[in-house]
Amino acid sequence: MKLSRTLKGALLALLAACSLQAHAWIRSPATTFATLPAGTAHPEGITADAQGNLYVANFDVGSAGPGNIVVFDRAGRLLHKFDVAGSSALLLGIAFHPQTAALLVIDFGNKQVLRIDPHTGDPSPFATIPGGAAAGPNALAFDALGNVYISDSFQGKIWRTSAAGGAVSEWVADPLLATSGVPPFGANGMALNRAGTALFVANTGNDTVVRIPVAGGVAGTPAVFVNSINGADGLLIDDDDNIWVAANQADEIVVLDPSGKVIAKLGDFDGIGPHGSPRGLLFPASLVMSNGFLYVTNLALDLRLFGLPQTVDSQWAASVKRHTIARIKAQIPPVQGR
Repeated sequence: MKLSRTLKGALLALLAACSLQAHAWIRSPATTFATLPAGTAHPEGITADAQGNLYVANFDVGSAGPGNIVVFDRAGRLLHKFDVAGSSALLLGIAFHPQTAALLVIDFGNKQVLRIDPHTGDPSPFATIPGGAAAGPNALAFDALGNVYISDSFQGKIWRTSAAGGAVSEWVADPLLATSGVPPFGANGMALNRAGTALFVANTGNDTVVRIPVAGGVAGTPAVFVNSINGADGLLIDDDDNIWVAANQADEIVVLDPSGKVIAKLGDFDGIGPHGSPRGLLFPASLVMSNGFLYVTNLALDLRLFGLPQTVDSQWAASVKRHTIARIKAQIPPVQGR
């Protein structure tokens, strides 16, 4: 009888351990989807068209310009490399307008938003951001009426213009959208929830996501929604109002439920491959969902190029020779107690 109880206890303990393991935190791996062609570097913005082709805008710090946009098909094959005439080499957010299908890209160096012909790469003016050298346009978002929102990382503002572009207006300005932290970008990736009642904005230097209430298209008072996402950068919201955030200094994707509770951490950094490309995630900047996957740009940026102190990724980023786009299954693994 004593032996039977011992065996029974051991079996129960084993079953409990297996149950915990089955529901433990599962960090889905990030794999390489595509490698940028030679002569291009530091992919930052990313978007997908209706066919699942991916458009990648490069923030090529080492180039004199113009900037370039690289297009891959859904299998990772290179379709186009567009040199954006007249632009700086520092391109950031890129997105198709959900109503007009216009392809928009932020030219950070020239403080403007450009409309890009998706077949030829030819640019035309869309909007100029006020503030001169103090401006820091970064990411794009859209509301149900077609208005275009542009985050300003340096001035701590969100600008707004119509679907046609042209003049921009200051939609909201707040200290919570600026930063003195590292990396030195405040308001960055952003998206509206499905009801259109709140705009969520990543603040990279503050490691926060800021929530801005919206009523009748008017911004309410911003407030910190969550803290401690290390280098909160690109941001998207899925059909269930979960918030997916690229943590560029933690080399991971953090997924929050609508209440702000973390429900997944996906991907990780796994070193530099034999050809000088990142394995997994390295300074992940922007993300898009398409074809059942989450696609993430590996910016792999050494902040010392700007005269800033090194971050945890700086030495790894400095060793990168070819830049990549990563891919993760767009699903949230089970978490015990959720």
